[in-house]
Amino acid sequence: MTAQEAVQKFLDWMAVEKRASPLTVEAYRGDLARFLAFMSVHLDGLPDMAGLAAISLRDLRAWLAHEQEQALRKRGRARATPSTPDQAARTRARRVSALRSFFRYLARREGVENPAVSLLGSPRTKKTLPRPLPRPDALAAPDDIAELARTPFEQQRNATLFLLLYGCGLRISEALNLDVGDMRSVAAGGVLLIRGKGGKERLVPVLPQVGAALQAWLARHPAPDARSPLFLGVRGGRLQAAVAQKAMREWRVLSGLPDHATPHALRHSFATHLMEGGADLRVIQELLGHASLSTTQRYTLADEAHLVDVWTRAHPRAQLGAQPGGAEHAVPAPPRPIPVVAEKD
Repeated sequence: MTAQEAVQKFLDWMAVEKRASPLTVEAYRGDLARFLAFMSVHLDGLPDMAGLAAISLRDLRAWLAHEQEQALRKRGRARATPSTPDQAARTRARRVSALRSFFRYLARREGVENPAVSLLGSPRTKKTLPRPLPRPDALAAPDDIAELARTPFEQQRNATLFLLLYGCGLRISEALNLDVGDMRSVAAGGVLLIRGKGGKERLVPVLPQVGAALQAWLARHPAPDARSPLFLGVRGGRLQAAVAQKAMREWRVLSGLPDHATPHALRHSFATHLMEGGADLRVIQELLGHASLSTTQRYTLADEAHLVDVWTRAHPRAQLGAQPGGAEHAVPAPPRPIPVVAEKD
C-alpha cells in the first residue's frame, strides 16, 4: 500500500466511522498532502509504509520549520488580508494534529508505528475566550439586519434566520442545514432536533417568539415540501453561509461594531446571556451540544462579573468582608480569569 492510499483510507475512516465534518476531512486531506509532498523532496522519494515508520523526529521538525517558512513568505506577499502570526500558528497546529491522527490510525489499523510523531511539539497558540454581543445589539440584530435586505422575501428570511441563531444558540451551519420537515417537532412540542458536529443530535427548546417567526416564514416559503431547505437563496437552493455572513457584516459595519460580530457571535451571546440569567452550566452545555464541559466553561471565564458574584456569595472570606472588623477583614479582589484549553466551539 502506498502512502497516498493509506491517506485515502484514513480520510474515509474519518468521514464514515469518526463522522468528521466534510470541512475537517478536506482540511486534513490538504495537510497530509503537504506533508507527503515535503517528505518526497526531503527524503528523495515518496515514502512507502516502511518509510513512514522510519521518519525521524529530525525529519518532522524539518517539515514544521518548512511550514513556518512558508507562512512567513505568505504573510510577506499578502496585501489585502494578511494573516497574523497566531493564525499561522493555528494552521500549523492543525497540521500537526492531522499528522498525529493519521499515524495513530496507521498504528491501530495498519500496524505501522512511529514513536517520533508523538514527540513532535505543536506550535503554541493564544487561547481565546468567547466574545458575545452586548444584550441590546443581540436583541436588535435580527430586525436590523433584515432592514438591509433588498426584497421582502430576503427581509423575512434574514429576520427569521438570525432570530433562530440567537434564540436557540445554533451554529450557522446547523441552521442552514434545517429542512422544512424539521419544523414538525416545533409545531408539535416546541422543540427542534438539531444535528451538530459529528452527526450528534440534540433537542433545543424553541421560544414562542422564535416559533412564531418560523411559522410565519413557513407560510411564505415558496417550496414547503418536507425535504426542501428551510432557508433558501435567491435561486431556490439552500442558503449559503457566506450570504448570511455578508448580511451581518454589512450591518456590523453600519452599526460600528467590532469584527467579531459574526453569526457565531450570536451563539456566544445566547450562552453568555443565559449564564448571566442564572442558567446551569450543564444545561447550557446540552443546549449548545458541547461534548466537553470545559468548552462551556469558557463562558464562565469570559464573564468576570459572574465570577465575582459567585465568589462573593460562596467564599467564607467574602462573608467576613461584609462584617465590620477593620482592614484585616478586607476582601481582596478576585484574580482575573485565565483562559483554558478547550475544544473549538
